Amino acid sequence: MVTPFTEDGGVDYAGAQRLALALLESGSNGLIVAGTTGEAPTLSHGEKLSLFDAIKQAVGDRGAVIANTGTHSTRASVDLTREAEGTGVDGILAVTPYYNKPTQEGLFRHFEAIAAATRLPIIMYNVPSRTSINMTADTAIRLSQIENIAGTKEASGDLDQIRRIITESADGFLVWSGADEDTFAIVAAGGYGAVGVISHLVGQQVSSMIELASTDKTDEARAIHDRLVPLIKALFTVSNPIPLKYAMNQIGFPVGGLRLPLCEPDDEIGAEIMAEVRRQTIDLAVAV
Repeated sequence: MVTPFTEDGGVDYAGAQRLALALLESGSNGLIVAGTTGEAPTLSHGEKLSLFDAIKQAVGDRGAVIANTGTHSTRASVDLTREAEGTGVDGILAVTPYYNKPTQEGLFRHFEAIAAATRLPIIMYNVPSRTSINMTADTAIRLSQIENIAGTKEASGDLDQIRRIITESADGFLVWSGADEDTFAIVAAGGYGAVGVISHLVGQQVSSMIELASTDKTDEARAIHDRLVPLIKALFTVSNPIPLKYAMNQIGFPVGGLRLPLCEPDDEIGAEIMAEVRRQTIDLAVAV
């Protein structure tokens, strides 16, 4: 989920609570807090913990609250994971370390250390386009043997790699799509679900697509996917979450601005985004 900000650039905790409940009511069954879409790199340690606490208090047992605690530092990730557990969240998301470019053995030890620091289930997050390193299928399969590593959010775009992870990992290990354009293909191949961006706006439709794809109703699922592809393209015209926040503000669900170095789209890009958003049926309840 995006992180709402106030006019002066602070975290809008009450707005985050409202958004969390609205997302659960419009098709999502869980929330990633302070992830990529939530502008994690610009949130302080204290802001993240306060968000985890505020959203868990608002949501209660109505949906899973997953705290993103992964950073490029294993030690910092371990420390934040331990503190996040104290806020009552239901699970942890941890990205592959960015900038450092570790080896596959380094990746294994990184996630092993985070898993050892908590009793919570952990979802790993593989997103080479942002981190510059791909966690291979062999490494993910090896990590699937660790009891509280529950699964992986895959945004590698490599469907052969993803299929190997789905078929060769330990029993009970789950694979989420981490890229909206891949959700249909991943779920149809045996993946579990999606951690999405477009689900802010079309959560019920994404949920229906996942349900249909997971029950072999692939033609019906593909029809939903095909209808949503133009929206996916529009919401990634420039870096996420710039288009998404712009669209949410425009349709009447205010989430505030962006923190630098991200900034609002120019008028031309904004018009392109909204032209597609207005062609779609929006599931999120809005004020206007």
